[in-house]
Amino acid sequence: MPLVTTKKMFEDAYKGGYAVGAFNVNNMEIIQGITEAAKKLNAPLILQVSKGARAYANHTYLVKLVEAAEKETGLPIALHLDHGPDFETCKSCIDGGFTSVMIDGSSLPYEENIAVTKKVVEYAHAHGVVVEGELGTLAGVEDDVSVEAENASYTNPDQVEDFVKRTGVDSLAIAIGTSHGAYKFKPGQKPQLRFDILEEVSKRLPGFPIVLHGASSVIPEFVDEINAHGGKMPDAIGIPEDMLRKAASMAVCKINIDSDLRLAMTAAIRKHFDEHPDHFDPRQYLKPAREAIEKMVEHKINTVLGCANKA
Repeated sequence: MPLVTTKKMFEDAYKGGYAVGAFNVNNMEIIQGITEAAKKLNAPLILQVSKGARAYANHTYLVKLVEAAEKETGLPIALHLDHGPDFETCKSCIDGGFTSVMIDGSSLPYEENIAVTKKVVEYAHAHGVVVEGELGTLAGVEDDVSVEAENASYTNPDQVEDFVKRTGVDSLAIAIGTSHGAYKFKPGQKPQLRFDILEEVSKRLPGFPIVLHGASSVIPEFVDEINAHGGKMPDAIGIPEDMLRKAASMAVCKINIDSDLRLAMTAAIRKHFDEHPDHFDPRQYLKPAREAIEKMVEHKINTVLGCANKA
């Protein structure tokens, strides 16, 4: 099948009380690791590309790699733009084969967010592409997205109906306590998601798919592995997986995962070089990196997302 939009994925996820994983991709090995895990577990997939990933790997290469993954697996796969910063970037992705785009106007004044989101929606829908918008701002750093903790803000449930109605978005990313990057909380600080906000949003938007960004759990074994083989990563605390699973059982239909992919890959490569300092063939160290990603994605599908056998 060709690449798909997220429309049916989200309808099924909402009804089934699970979420679809949206995994950030930057190269072939990452794509292979993710899709092999999903194929093994028969899970639907969203492979998403940031502005930084497009600059690093080239738009055309990434699209063709994702198309190859769809042919190899036969899974329903959506290709999504993560954190589109403006209309022009979203248009380029829509014209270039993406089936879903996010326009991130969350840092703009409310009316400006509505205006740019509506503009993207109108163009995307005319080309058969779906759109994710965002209300509220997450703290943390991811590629070009950087928000200081004091500037983060929870989503205001009083705005969601008006925003969705006036923009026509197909899904909505909200801020309920997640944050971008690996260093989400200081040691001793307890992570807590605002399920009261999620519940109120779902009441205001019954049946409407909600998205969580910044939802990596920063699995300790990866951090420990990196440090055990020459790394210097400070203590990092992510979002507890039981909280994410609860969100997936509610209105959250898409959970974004990026940092855990990076940590898994880096841990495997550091371990390999520590054990085999004479290796110089990229295939020797990228193979275990790919396997680490596959193992991690299997874990996420089974433990957090609940989307195994839902393809």
